[in-house]
Parts: sequence; C-alpha cells; structure tokens
Amino acid sequence: MRQVVLDTETTGLEVSQGHRIIEIGCVEMENRKLTGRTYHQYINPERAVDEGAFEVHQIGNDFLNDKPVFAAIAKEFLEFINGAELVIHNAAFDVGFINYEFSLLSPQLGNVTDYCSILDTLLFARKKHPGQRNSLDALCKRYGIDNSHRELHGALLDSEILADVYLAMTGGQTALLLDAGTDDDGEVSASSLIRLSDDRARTRVIKATEADIEKHRERLEAIDKASEGAIWKSLEGSGW
Repeated sequence: MRQVVLDTETTGLEVSQGHRIIEIGCVEMENRKLTGRTYHQYINPERAVDEGAFEVHQIGNDFLNDKPVFAAIAKEFLEFINGAELVIHNAAFDVGFINYEFSLLSPQLGNVTDYCSILDTLLFARKKHPGQRNSLDALCKRYGIDNSHRELHGALLDSEILADVYLAMTGGQTALLLDAGTDDDGEVSASSLIRLSDDRARTRVIKATEADIEKHRERLEAIDKASEGAIWKSLEGSGW
C-alpha cells in the first residue's frame, strides 16, 4: 500500500478570500515503511502573505518572490501523489487549498479525490482519543514523538513528524505507561516509542522443566503457609 503523508503552508486561512499555497511537503510510505522519497516545494502565491500566517510559518513575501508558481509545479506534484492514500492532519484544510489551486489551473483537473484517497489523522485521533486535545503537538506528546526541533511550522518537517505520529497511532507500540505522567492539560504522555523491526529475530520460548515446576510448587506452598491462606487458593476452579 502506497501512502503519502502531506502538509501545506498557505498565505492565510480561507480559500474564499483568495489565499494560496506557499509550501508543500510530502513523505512517501509503502507498506507502512518510509521509502526515503519526498516531495518539497516552495511556491510563489502571486499575492501577499497575511501577517497572521507569517507569524506561524515565517515564510515571507521576499523569500517567495523567485519561487515557481503553482502552475509550474502542478504536474510534478500530481505525479508524486497520484494513486496514493494521502495521510493529512485536518485534511479538509489542505485538500481544500489543493482543490482551489487545481480549479485556478483548469476545471478539467478535478479534485484531489479524483487521484487519491484521503485519511484524516485528526478525525482518526478524535475517535481514538475522544475529549482530548488532538493537535499534532498534543499527539507527539501522547505518543512520545520528539518534535523538539519544531520551532516553526514547515510543510516537510510537519509531514515527517505526522508520519511518525500516524505509525504510532495505527500500530506502533508505546512503552508501558508505568512511568508515564499526566501533564497540566490532562494529557497522558509516554516516555518513549518502541518500534519492533519486522526482520528481528524470533523471541526464544523457554519451557519450565519438571525441576522448575517442583521448585515453583514448593515456593507456593511456603507462601500459602506464611500467609495463612493465599488468595489464589480461593480462585482455583473459578476460571481465573
């Protein structure tokens, strides 16, 4: 299964106000493994970046002036995502902007869903963790993903972080929460993320010998006498 984890940065929040995409970042996964293939592009939006948006991503007008317009990169971008499942956090936002860019180029281009299926990790996280904060930063904390290098929003960096979060949410194994804490927001955070390699050696299974079983039985009898009736005695035959 081919998946592309995608993020965008924009000049503002609403396509209805003519805002445009200024950065696209994608990382590719196949069969839940990162392939190393990425797509990253800054884009001249042919309009000014809103001050509020600049405060989030620090991508300014002067920086974007010499970058290609969306029309110049559309073919390459579409070839990269075509046929994949797009993994996006708050997909309605990014897909809405991409669809808007397509519409400005040609009505014949259609929508993103004509080329890709969509998996929204925000909706997935809300179902998995109802009533909790499910921003990308909150999910990083919950699953022990290191995002300390994320001082500003950036499309490629955010897509790389989201790939780690997605793998953790959908099959990664977190450390036992014996040393996990609860922060001021009520979030439970694991101290680390353990990923088991698919090609790891099989775990050895060592069966108890008759001598081991006899020693175990003797130990239980000693505990039973010392405690004047061990609790497991009352559970024998109960199905526990």
